[in-house]
Amino acid sequence: MTSATQNGVPHLDVDPFALAFFADPFPTHERLREAGPVVYLDKWNVYGVARHAEVHAVLNDPATFCSSRGVGLSDFAKEKPWRPASLILEADPPAHTRTRAVLSRVLSPTALKQVRERFAAAAEERVDILLEKRSFDAIADLAEAFPLSIFPDALGLRPEGRENLLPYASLVFNAFGPPNQLRQEAIERSAPHQSYIAAQCQRENLTPGGFGACIHAQVDEGAITAPEAPLLVRSLLSAGLDTTVNGIGAAVYCLARFPDQFERLRSDPTLARNAFEEAVRFESPVQTFFRTTTRDVELSGAQIPEGEKVLMFLAAANRDPRRWDKPDTYDITRRTAGHVGYGSGIHMCVGQLVARFEGETMLSALARRVAKIEITGEPTRRFNNTLRGLDTLPVTITPA
Repeated sequence: MTSATQNGVPHLDVDPFALAFFADPFPTHERLREAGPVVYLDKWNVYGVARHAEVHAVLNDPATFCSSRGVGLSDFAKEKPWRPASLILEADPPAHTRTRAVLSRVLSPTALKQVRERFAAAAEERVDILLEKRSFDAIADLAEAFPLSIFPDALGLRPEGRENLLPYASLVFNAFGPPNQLRQEAIERSAPHQSYIAAQCQRENLTPGGFGACIHAQVDEGAITAPEAPLLVRSLLSAGLDTTVNGIGAAVYCLARFPDQFERLRSDPTLARNAFEEAVRFESPVQTFFRTTTRDVELSGAQIPEGEKVLMFLAAANRDPRRWDKPDTYDITRRTAGHVGYGSGIHMCVGQLVARFEGETMLSALARRVAKIEITGEPTRRFNNTLRGLDTLPVTITPA
């Protein structure tokens, strides 16, 4: 890896989409942060920000750093999106403001309160199954199984075809990366997942009373158009599952690696929400996102021309020692406010309430009913251009 400086911006020979980087990103994150507030990555010809202050600044200035030209490496002003653009993730105000308001109404704290008991019961059921097994894969049997047992029902999806949900979410997040093998293979395999999702998002295929039907009902209110409704259901599908799966996986992985923190959680299960939040900061299930500059801009003394892609290293910002005390320590009593694990500003993850709600419910159930979580085999990583998560996590639990 080499670095040179041009226009006051250090040039780094770093590939943040290489498998070696995904396997252990932390040393490179430190290098990116220490090189300067803004860097230039020669491999993909993009600017990068890895410190908390600059990542936060970019996220909170949508007029200068826009999303409508794509939040991946592709620039929609120069190339056609691989699928119809998201009305939430890949949109700017005022268009974004209108559609976002619809999803915020559908996923309001009041709406989630109505499913609270169902979610809590599903968490208890899942823990019953796991206590019977004692040894299991904490990704397939817990982090994936719990959200899949509850969220598709809450959304109003039909039972058949749900095996397409996780591959579709993985595809979406791989597609934000460069034209590497991960992206190419995901798109090549995507046809069945895409057609399943397109069909499921139609009004006639959603059960009454679910979040999906509530989105379509907003057409009748005049808040959105009929063609927009399925795209908003699609946004909910990709935002509501993978963030939760990877967040719960990260939390269980942290609690298994740091038994003192699990003990602390057991002695005070009201820390469940914070334990989940700290896992999202510590592991950052969503690692990166891009923005595109709408004008020439100066950021922390660095000049960035109009039309440039800026890569935000959310994970590096979440462990920036300028922002956090002992950032490489998992501490469930930490004040986590300000982490960018779900983004920040107007584009903050639309599924965050669901993710936090499910994460807290599951960790609370584990804290009350499990005495110990031990890792019993080598965990394996699932590589993705945007997400960080495990593919397998063999564990054994001891009942409380």
